Amino acid sequence: GRGRGWGHLPRLGARAAAAMSLPPLFLLLLLFLLLGAGGLRAADAMEELATEQEAEESHRQDSVSLLTFILLLTLTILTIWLFKHRRVRFLHETGLAMIYGLIVGVILRYGTPSTSGHDKPFSCSQEDRPFTTLLVNVSGKFFEYTLKGEISPGKIHNVEQNDMLRKVTFDPEVFFNILLPPIIFHAGYSLKKRHFFRNLGSILAYAFLGTAVSCFIIGNLMYGVVKLMKLVGQLSGKFYYTDCLLFGAIISATDPVTVLAIFNELHADVDLYALLFGESVLNDAVAIVLSSSIVAYQPTGENTHAFDAAAFFKSVGVFLGIFSGSFMMGAVTGVVTALISFFFTKLHCFPLLETALFFLMSWSTFLLAEACGFTGVVAVLFCGITQAHYTYNNLSVESRSRTKQLFEVLHFLAENFIFSYMGLALFTFQKHIFSPVFIIGAFVAIFLGRAAHIYPLSFLLNLGRRHKISWNFQHMMMFSGLRGAMAFALAIRDTATYSHQMMFSTTLLIVFFTVWIVGGGTTPMLSWLNIRVGVDPDQDPPPTNDNSERRNRTKQESAWLFRLWYSFDHNYLKPILTHSGPPLTTTLPSWCGLVAHCLTSPQVYDNQEQLREEDSDFILNDGDLTVTYGDTTITANGSSGPHTATTSLDGRRTKSNSEEALERDLGAADHEVTSRGTRLVFPLEDNA
Repeated sequence: GRGRGWGHLPRLGARAAAAMSLPPLFLLLLLFLLLGAGGLRAADAMEELATEQEAEESHRQDSVSLLTFILLLTLTILTIWLFKHRRVRFLHETGLAMIYGLIVGVILRYGTPSTSGHDKPFSCSQEDRPFTTLLVNVSGKFFEYTLKGEISPGKIHNVEQNDMLRKVTFDPEVFFNILLPPIIFHAGYSLKKRHFFRNLGSILAYAFLGTAVSCFIIGNLMYGVVKLMKLVGQLSGKFYYTDCLLFGAIISATDPVTVLAIFNELHADVDLYALLFGESVLNDAVAIVLSSSIVAYQPTGENTHAFDAAAFFKSVGVFLGIFSGSFMMGAVTGVVTALISFFFTKLHCFPLLETALFFLMSWSTFLLAEACGFTGVVAVLFCGITQAHYTYNNLSVESRSRTKQLFEVLHFLAENFIFSYMGLALFTFQKHIFSPVFIIGAFVAIFLGRAAHIYPLSFLLNLGRRHKISWNFQHMMMFSGLRGAMAFALAIRDTATYSHQMMFSTTLLIVFFTVWIVGGGTTPMLSWLNIRVGVDPDQDPPPTNDNSERRNRTKQESAWLFRLWYSFDHNYLKPILTHSGPPLTTTLPSWCGLVAHCLTSPQVYDNQEQLREEDSDFILNDGDLTVTYGDTTITANGSSGPHTATTSLDGRRTKSNSEEALERDLGAADHEVTSRGTRLVFPLEDNA
């Protein structure tokens, strides 16, 4: 037994030894796992730290890029003050902003080193279209990438490696949604209505018909240039006829900001100022809708760029639909804002809230139009005109001053920001395509398009104008066809294709040339053309010796241009939407008395200065306005007198002999407007 027991001892010792050796193995394995996990955690920690450092570096670069533009604007403002102090007029503030932008662009392009070199192309040959968002699996972790645009195969290795240059390149939507709305709204809100409406017919002709003529002339001439480039081997990509028309629409958007600023400073002729300003305001709206219509041109045949009558008329319908819809949306939004300020009169006690509400309603017009498929530029323009005509009268005195100053400051900063970015983009934009043949052809086409726009239309308009558009005015308008913020914003909005990149680069050079050369030559051109300066904006043109010429006004022109709209607006819309104008109880029939009392604000009866409304001077001077209430005639300067009128047995008001004589003599004496008890008497101008 002992032998058998002792015989098992070695085997028991081996088992015991094996059992005793298991814990160290487990410990080693556990230690290995812990070290591995610790290594993974360390690697993750290092990766997180690197990610945080990249995020911090990106945040720092964002701050530097924004600081760069703020310093540019600050330097521009200080130099503007110096120029104004020294009365320097050869260079406008926008041209100055472009120069500073060019200097900073050169520094960023050639003075900052490349900070990233990790771009690596991946092939997705199985996909037939690009994705807006791409999820990439990198070692089990998914990363999200967004689409920035197409890169031609020849430039795959020339992708921008400088993070700073990438940061200062803004998304084109920033220009449309943030920078353009205050510029366009300010143009409508600060409109000098008197001279604008006196020349409304000519302004509409230049803005609508003239822009369309200029677009098609430039487009067809540039198509010939493109064919020439193809023959001489200067065209390395696709350039269709519709692209040429799109370029014509883009470059037809005039922005004579330099000329108008000099006109305003020198107090140049008010009618010339009104023609140029009105054309540029409406011209931007027409150009952007025209470009949208050209993009919507889609023929149904195999050749998608051939002429198709159905597609052409569809584009015309798109133009009319977008423009009219945008116009209605802007006007309706302005009326809604006027109603809000009309009914919520207690907002007068809180000017800050009143101004904030006005600002938000105005800006939302642009975004609402874009969201509904219309054009925000057109909507916000007519919203500004409507706000100035109605809502402005309902604001408190402090809010009126605040809104004027707020949008003036926003307009100034946004416009100079865009021009600074233009100078910067010449060196920071990475998709430039400069073609000397295309650039020279574009300058020639613009000159011919502007000439065909101004001179023939001026000839036709002078056939119906009493105050003719003189030759020196026409030459000045021809000279003042500058290109600016709108053309740049339209060109940079789509730079995905070869043709659009070439159009953007050419547009940039055209803006530079017109702002610097044409803008700088404005003052000498005014002197050379003998255009009068130092004119009071409220002064009428000098009277002619022929009194019969002043009186030779047809009844049809008086009725359609002034009587119908101004009488209806003054007698009905103004009392409903504002706290000014004649009470509805005096303009509506007697059987509408209850409705008239409900819709008329009590402040209308208490307001002793209601006839001296700021917008009344867009047709007449204060002394020319006479409003008759019952048997009393009240003039705008406060005087009153008896008025003879009779009332029939059925309550209807009959005309006096003087009224009948005035109506018989329409076109041969002072013209009047009679509308249900309210009579407006004013001399009418013939500047259709």
